[in-house]
Amino acid sequence: MSKNQINKYVWLVETLYKAKKITLKEINRKWLETDLSEGLEIPRRTFDNWKNAVEDMFGLVIMCDKRDGDRYYIENREDLEGDGLQRWLLNTMSVNNTLLENKTMSDRILLENIPSGQDSLPVILEAMKKSKVLEVTYKGYWSEHEHTFPVAPYCVKLFRQRWYMVANSVYEDRIRIYSLDRILDVQLTGEPFKYPDDFCPEVYFEGCFGVIRDDEIEVETVKLKVNADQSNYLRSLPLHHSQEEIETNDEYSIFTLRVRPTFDLQQELLKHGDTLEVLEPQWLRREIKDVVKRMGSLYKPDKK
Repeated sequence: MSKNQINKYVWLVETLYKAKKITLKEINRKWLETDLSEGLEIPRRTFDNWKNAVEDMFGLVIMCDKRDGDRYYIENREDLEGDGLQRWLLNTMSVNNTLLENKTMSDRILLENIPSGQDSLPVILEAMKKSKVLEVTYKGYWSEHEHTFPVAPYCVKLFRQRWYMVANSVYEDRIRIYSLDRILDVQLTGEPFKYPDDFCPEVYFEGCFGVIRDDEIEVETVKLKVNADQSNYLRSLPLHHSQEEIETNDEYSIFTLRVRPTFDLQQELLKHGDTLEVLEPQWLRREIKDVVKRMGSLYKPDKK
């Protein structure tokens, strides 16, 4: 499938999503305003083909409400909201296509370097689909040597531009989380495994800020006091999907999160410096205070 064709499908989905409901005539009016149209309207048969392609590619169902003037809409638009796979796929394709269309300005588009790991992803997904054990050669961040072992992959998760695999370690019969950029080699074996009926990725990471899941740390309410300027940042990019703003004034806002206050969350809170104060729970407040104190000791004036 050509890049140009994918661009058209992405454009149609974005147009329908923004409009909520729209007639084919209105769609064509917007279509003719784009370079993709080349000055030609979308014929009815072509539009029907695009509808089918969008459902196959994104799992999005485009319906027509004949009682409302033959207006088209995305029936399962909720799949495009939140952190669902469809929304991620659409956003990724949309950004990729936009960048490709503007590659003549590559020296003016600055991107972040993403750690390796994507090479392992296709093999892992294939193993998940076929329920086959993987043989992984892995070198952890704090390990001196690499190790090779079998795992049964349950799910993958993207966090902070890194891919992670949740898998059952066959030798230990224990679920572990592996960073894909630490995988040196991965091979699909012929050994089958049974995906547990009682395993649900969303439930497994319930209350987690990122990929650290510590059963010894309970999910609880974390209350944060954030200055007015930084509050705008947290409103536009919430720390967690459970984030709520419960108090606002000219000087600060109070936010709450329902999370496990694990190490990765603590690091995220510290990243905000003196613009954010942990109010509750008290043990987390003390923990952050101790870290700040130790940090301060690193910057004491050198003794003569």
